Amino acid sequence: MRIAELLSPEHTFCDIEGVSKKRVLENLALFLHEGEGFSGTDADAIYQKLLERERLGSTGIGSGVAVPHCRVPGCTKITGVLLKLSDQVEFDAIDGKPVDLVFGLMVPQEHSDEHLKALASIAELMQDEDVRERLRSATSHRNLFDLATSLAG
Repeated sequence: MRIAELLSPEHTFCDIEGVSKKRVLENLALFLHEGEGFSGTDADAIYQKLLERERLGSTGIGSGVAVPHCRVPGCTKITGVLLKLSDQVEFDAIDGKPVDLVFGLMVPQEHSDEHLKALASIAELMQDEDVRERLRSATSHRNLFDLATSLAG
């Protein structure tokens, strides 16, 4: 699955204040709620789903990257949000390092295969050190979007 299929310029945010893992998840829920392909559930319900997923194990995948994701009733299309945080946030990542790149994902209840393909695409993109550094150098929302979609190939 291509990153351009998961992300839009309207869901790409550069230099967002992180503060804490909780605040990052709250912001993600708000941004995901505003996405196309979604109806019904409010931002707080999305936040609760993100929290439920985090309780299963941190989505901090290492190297300063987190990929919070959840299945949400009322979601009709896989929706991604990319955040470059202005400050690093403790996220209980597997390598113990704080996070400053967050790729959130909201998935329809019944889309298991697409969910796994989307997570694999994001993980593949974010495992490349050069990609991470270039994303961290982004200076605007649009610049971050253009980098993320062009670097993904």
